Amino acid sequence: PGKMEYRGVDTLSGSELFRSPVFPLGTNNIGEFLAIVHGLAFLAKNNQPDTILYSDSELALNWIKQKKCKTNIHFDASNKDLLELIKRAEKWLRENSFENPILKWETKAWGEIPADFGRK
Repeated sequence: PGKMEYRGVDTLSGSELFRSPVFPLGTNNIGEFLAIVHGLAFLAKNNQPDTILYSDSELALNWIKQKKCKTNIHFDASNKDLLELIKRAEKWLRENSFENPILKWETKAWGEIPADFGRK
């Protein structure tokens, strides 16, 4: 756990489509989960049901299928905003359907996913 942020990047143009604020206490997998949900909502709003979303987090992909962010992180006053965002994302998943394929980014074959911040 530590500082966390996420973003969506168009893999063809490299342009940043959206970006979260920096949260003082989160995890990479929470960021991946939120980025996927944010991406799905972004694509739904822009009527792009065929656009593929990628994530390099198997765990986040499983959380999406379960419509639940199953993190073990402790939430308190320091990260209550992040907890609220997670709850909103889970609600969006329960209340919306989507057709967009969500695929695992193959880092070994393709290099780092464009949405990463290069901090690994």
